[in-house]
Amino acid sequence: MKIVLVAGARPNFMKIAPIIQAIKKYNRQHKNRIRWQLVHTGQHYDYIMSKVFFKDLEIPQPDIYLGVGSGTHSQQTARVMMEFEKVLFREKPNLVMVVGDVNSTLAAALSAAKLNIPIAHIEAGLRSYDRRMPEEINRVVVDVLADYLFTPTIDANENLKKEGIPKEKIFLVGDVMVDTLLKLKTKSQKSKILRKLNLRRGEYALLTLHRPSNVDYEENFLKIISALKEISRRIPIVFPAHPRTRKNMEKFKMGRIKEGGIHLLEPLGYLDFLQLMMNSKFVMTDSGGMQEETTVLNIPCLTLRDTTERPMTITQGTNILVGNDTKKIIKEAEKILNKNRDSDHFSYPALWDGKAAERIVSVIATMK
Repeated sequence: MKIVLVAGARPNFMKIAPIIQAIKKYNRQHKNRIRWQLVHTGQHYDYIMSKVFFKDLEIPQPDIYLGVGSGTHSQQTARVMMEFEKVLFREKPNLVMVVGDVNSTLAAALSAAKLNIPIAHIEAGLRSYDRRMPEEINRVVVDVLADYLFTPTIDANENLKKEGIPKEKIFLVGDVMVDTLLKLKTKSQKSKILRKLNLRRGEYALLTLHRPSNVDYEENFLKIISALKEISRRIPIVFPAHPRTRKNMEKFKMGRIKEGGIHLLEPLGYLDFLQLMMNSKFVMTDSGGMQEETTVLNIPCLTLRDTTERPMTITQGTNILVGNDTKKIIKEAEKILNKNRDSDHFSYPALWDGKAAERIVSVIATMK
């Protein structure tokens, strides 16, 4: 059996790492039955957003690098399809495995489907039901094309069934990103990032912000910044800024954000970032993955979006949707600041046990 694994952006790397490790473990026990190649599309071409993650996550250097770079959604998707099709013609895999919901995920799945190559989608079934999100379009299309749909939660299974996906294609396996977090949680303790930034556990908030709906529109961006400035009067905010966010900060002349209690940083590697997240008082983010990570870590999370494709994080009680509503962001942050964290009776969602990748590989290994 020959598998091509596709990754292109930072969220992909965290999901692909445990798959590679699970394949290696399976091959040690079954005489290298699964041959695999890693394709990096180059959707994230910034060093910190890519190479340092390979190092932190213990991912081997990619076998094939497409180097597609940035562009509009259509341009990026088209470039990946054009280059990835060449890989498929040359390598002739039995399976293409894609993860998450970025443009590379969609492009690789489309290329494989047109050549009648089976597709496995890891993190299938997530839905925000907000078609304004490009990621939602990607998720829906890839799930229609996929032959193996590996879901992280029960509600993801239900979403797929409602959409008419045959149940024999759906496999509830747990969350591969949780696999990565649990594996590297102890290793991240060696990070010196807290000492470097002169921070103490529970005495700062962590922020990430990158979605176009938040940072590409000046009015929305300013609403969030207004809330952050108010919150930073009570607690320092650590802000590793995404490249697109920095670019728009300059475009909208937001240089003064660096003043006061908002500490602007360059993007961080996974281990440093995990250390910051684990020790924060709370997190503010528009990321999908961080909603899950904070749930596993039992860290309060304010999600700067109106919708989420991960509703379990809300039912678990760790996540609250606040959108870009200035008053709501401040109100919910103050609730957290005025309340001691309660860790009693906390438990992970079902199958978030660090073994999702092993379950995936055990299913793939039965392919004929």
